Amino acid sequence: MSERRKPLISGNWKMNHNHFEAIQTVQKLSYQLTRDDYDAVDVSVHPPFTNLRSVQTVLEADDIPVALGAQHCHWEDKGAFTGEVSPPMLAKLNVRYVIAGHSERRDLFDETDEMVNRKVRAILAAGMTPIMCVGEHLEEREDGTAEQRVSSQVEAGLADVSPEQVAGMVIAYEPIWAIGTGRTATPEDAQAMSATIREVVRRSKGADSAGSVRIQYGGSVKPTNAGELMGQPDIDGALVGGASLDPDNFSRIVQFRHTT
Repeated sequence: MSERRKPLISGNWKMNHNHFEAIQTVQKLSYQLTRDDYDAVDVSVHPPFTNLRSVQTVLEADDIPVALGAQHCHWEDKGAFTGEVSPPMLAKLNVRYVIAGHSERRDLFDETDEMVNRKVRAILAAGMTPIMCVGEHLEEREDGTAEQRVSSQVEAGLADVSPEQVAGMVIAYEPIWAIGTGRTATPEDAQAMSATIREVVRRSKGADSAGSVRIQYGGSVKPTNAGELMGQPDIDGALVGGASLDPDNFSRIVQFRHTT
């Protein structure tokens, strides 16, 4: 491909930070990033639902060029779904990116590929961009079925999504065995699976979609490994968990190009 896709670095705060801490984190992050950083890299933060309005207010009032993201949503616009949040509700808060199918949602809350697909389509219908997560368990990697598992997740998650919509999406490869364990896929392994994901997109949605879709790597991303991971040709960003809670660490990941 003639032109490298602009990276997207996303901070998934999971169930951390109250809204006061969230405001402080965003403000501290903004102090450490420069216009050159924002020109080179897209940045999003994904706080808990209770913090979205507070973070939105800070980002807009201080004109901070960081995109607001959500960690999850339901696929219905409204209804009797106690505890859930709909895509239109998030869109009204100027949420730009929504994570769909994070491994913790799949494993802890039994989200299926079909549910993830319904979310992806609902997020797109509400005018936002899905970050669709895929990844294998350790046993699947060890028994040689990791590529098959990830490929099936990509195919199912993109069912009934148009090639044009896929082109604007983000797919996050997050090996489940690496999340929160301190273990990280080697840059070569991360690149190989990212290339597999892109090939699945090419086969199902066409070359244009495969060339444009952004593929993130997620799984114990740190300032010390971000540069090497991001140097791989099919990795277009990072979905960062624990390291994104610390503005110092997260800003260094956003500035990965300084270490390559």
